[in-house]
Amino acid sequence: MPTFRLDGHVALVTGGGRNIGRAIALALAEHGADVAVCARHPEQVEAVAGEIKAMGRRALAVVADVGDPSQVVAMIQQIEDKLGPVDILVNNVGVRPKQSILEMSFDDWDRIIRVNLSSAFYCAKAVVPRMMEKRYGRIINISGRSGFSGQADRAHVVTSKAGMHGLTKALAHELAPYGITVNTVSPGHIDTTRSADSPPIADAAQLVQSVPLGRLGLPEEIAAACVYLASPAAAYVTGQVLHINGGALMP
Repeated sequence: MPTFRLDGHVALVTGGGRNIGRAIALALAEHGADVAVCARHPEQVEAVAGEIKAMGRRALAVVADVGDPSQVVAMIQQIEDKLGPVDILVNNVGVRPKQSILEMSFDDWDRIIRVNLSSAFYCAKAVVPRMMEKRYGRIINISGRSGFSGQADRAHVVTSKAGMHGLTKALAHELAPYGITVNTVSPGHIDTTRSADSPPIADAAQLVQSVPLGRLGLPEEIAAACVYLASPAAAYVTGQVLHINGGALMP
């Protein structure tokens, strides 16, 4: 039977310094992978890398802006030098500012699309050649409920999240002959810690009312889906979106 073990694999998790990204990085390491953790805050990635090393796995903390293709190329080279070629890529990084279309500048639009969507293309383009050589790879794109349901005052965010699954489907077709699977995980309302500069969100009790299972999700539940998609158990799954939202959205 297929297993969920990831021994011998090297994973990269973008936006891996906190919340869902941290949970994904730790879960991949718990199942045997060596993990590179990327974010823009050194103290966060160093802390997560330390937790991974404490498990007995190899880890690398990388500070990079994945919205900059030159930094992505340098990051992948650094990971290959320290850990080896990436064969599990989790494109998790994302920002969610709240702006009406009238408030949104052209630079605002470009920045969110670059960070939330183009970064996934940059990272995939950088790791795919080695995956093709090995004829093995797993790419997991983290989207979001708004990319499928829509949301006011976040046109750039919704577009980027919807685009993630478009990228997933395109790459799933293109990379399947090389044994590389590409899938999307779409979280719903997840119980995370928000930074001080994040926009306010609705009261948790109000959010829970929209969830049939009656609670917020946990970062570890998103991580579990990523472990499955990264593992041999999901070898026949590609081009799909796995919604983890407690039943709040049933497309």
